[in-house]
Amino acid sequence: MKPDRGLLRPLRRPLADMLGVLANVESKGGATVYRFTPASVRRALDAGRSAADLHAFLTEHSRTPVPQPLAYLIDDVARKHGHLRVGAASAYVRCDDDALLNEILADKRSAGLGLRRLAPTVLAAQADPGALLEGLRAMGYAPAAESAAGDVMIARADSHRTPPRTAPEPVPDGPPAPDTPLLSAAIRAIRAGDLAATAPRRPAAADPAADGEPPRTSAAETLATVQAAVLTGETLWIGYVNADGAASQRVIAPIRVEGGFVTAYDHTADEVRTYPLHRITGVAELAEEAAADPS
Repeated sequence: MKPDRGLLRPLRRPLADMLGVLANVESKGGATVYRFTPASVRRALDAGRSAADLHAFLTEHSRTPVPQPLAYLIDDVARKHGHLRVGAASAYVRCDDDALLNEILADKRSAGLGLRRLAPTVLAAQADPGALLEGLRAMGYAPAAESAAGDVMIARADSHRTPPRTAPEPVPDGPPAPDTPLLSAAIRAIRAGDLAATAPRRPAAADPAADGEPPRTSAAETLATVQAAVLTGETLWIGYVNADGAASQRVIAPIRVEGGFVTAYDHTADEVRTYPLHRITGVAELAEEAAADPS
């Protein structure tokens, strides 16, 4: 029955909630249309309603007699509902002697195992199989573990023994023999260090580093010397202080100067590096013979 459109009002909350469980909303507009399906009726039965509850609800809120197909639908779904039961069990006990299972259920010591009867010869347990075995053995029984195929599982007597350990590999005396890449790197490092320590500098007036100490020049002189070396390709000897405050001497071939940094090939480290200009304490040009052969 379709009520007068001018008298339509929203459903009250309890009625709307019940209909939302019992039926599916098919459309909304001036009036909400609900469709009853086997799945929607089963949903209401799963929520704890009985077939009698559903019949009574529809009879109470329908202005016309409940359609016969809907009544048949409810009864048909209710007749099938619950024939199959699904639950959770961690383990089970199976025995052909149902009297023995009754004895186990009656024993107060089995309360912690969560046992319940599923069939005359089967008990379900909430405990895991290992705990169930130990619990029954503590009660004085002698259960055997069973596989998924129903076969008795055989436990080997030595299954828990620690497997034999293999003998450890002998530790060689002394450090390992150096390979070719390690020897090459060591030779390059020694040669670069010798170059930085012994490279002669081009003599200059009032050279404060003539005594072998790292060179000391002003920031403007350092920048001008490095920029000139980029243009001429000369090799320079610099004093450098790293972020930790450690001072060192390096032989570099400047490549580029920009943004307060100088990019150069560092003969001491045998690689291209970038140095902040403000960490260079001074520069000195190498003598002609050292600059000609920096390696």
